[in-house]
Formats: sequence, C-alpha cells, structure tokens
Amino acid sequence: MDAALEKRQVERAYELYAPVYDFIFDWIFSPGRTAAVRQLALQRSDSVLEVGIGTGLNLPLYPATCALTGIDLSQEMLDKAVERVETLAMPNVTLKVMDATSMDFGDDEFDKAVATYTISAVPDPVAVLREMRRVVKPGGVIVVLNHFRSERRLMGWLEDLVAPVCTRLGWKSNLALGPLLTQVGLVPELVAKVNMFNGWRLVKCVNRK
Repeated sequence: MDAALEKRQVERAYELYAPVYDFIFDWIFSPGRTAAVRQLALQRSDSVLEVGIGTGLNLPLYPATCALTGIDLSQEMLDKAVERVETLAMPNVTLKVMDATSMDFGDDEFDKAVATYTISAVPDPVAVLREMRRVVKPGGVIVVLNHFRSERRLMGWLEDLVAPVCTRLGWKSNLALGPLLTQVGLVPELVAKVNMFNGWRLVKCVNRK
C-alpha cells in the first residue's frame, strides 16, 4: 500500500477513535503501559520522549520532575492529552503534532524514549524506530510496547490473513519483532510478554550508537 495513503487511513482511524479511545484501551492495556514506563527507570532530571502519546493515558505514570515531550499524528487525540495535562497539573509536559518518521528534534536530544501501542499503528515502523534512535542520546533507553507477529506458526498465519483488514482499522497485525529490530540496529536487553493472554511484548533496548 502507498505510504501516503496508509498514513491518511491511520489519521482517519484515530480521528474516529479519539472520543472512545480511553474507554476501549485503558483497562485492557493498563498493565503493559505501567510496566513500560517502569522500565524507563526515570530519574529526576531525565528528558523523555513519548512517541504516539495519544490521549495521554500514560501521563499519570510519569514523575512530575521529568521533562516529558509527547508527539502524535492526531490532533484530535492530542486535544484529549492537553486536557489531561491540565487536570494533572504537569508543568513539564510539551505536546506536539508531529510525524514520528520525521521528527523536528535534534540528534541526541532525549535521555529516554518510549512508544506504547504505537509501532504497529504507523505506516513505516522502521523509520520511526530509526528516528527514536537518532534523537536518544548514546546509552539512552528505548522502550517499545506492542503486539508483534506470533512466533507460533498457526497464529502467525492467522495474523497474516487478517492483516489487510487490520491496516484499514489503523494497525498492523503481523509486524515481526526480530526483523524490525535488525533493520534498525537495536538489540533487546529485555523482551517480556504482558497484558491479557500475554499477547503483547515489552521490549527494552539501550541505544548503542
């Protein structure tokens, strides 16, 4: 599928999801989100980038002292995140509409970066992870939480089968973890299964440039 067309499909899908996103995705995916932010091992002065911050469901998990920048492709989702920032009174949060495949940040700008339930929702996951590597300092931590293609033969085949439908809904059902990390040049320090039925994987990498 043409990348520009897929990007428009993702934008449209998340415009529709915005009003009900929290209701659908909060309680189901909460354990994974909590574990992902915990793996960042945040220190008081850390600068953190969250890619695909959406409506800001992760915001309560961050210490107030860290400088957090959140980006998302959907203005509708970010509008919800702005409301959450105001409710939580978090002065060190910056939210921006941005394409994660081409970030408006300098090299080595952040101490750590995280993407929860985002990598399979972007048209070019390789480009997004490469950008995360670029903007995170050498030795910094990159955490990704996502559903990846099953390593079990039958389940992987089923995920391939439904992939065209899932893409129209705004995400990839058959994104393979190993080849993705290899293309980006990341080696996982940790891979853990999380959430219901262990259907999602939490991946922690150190940015060794």
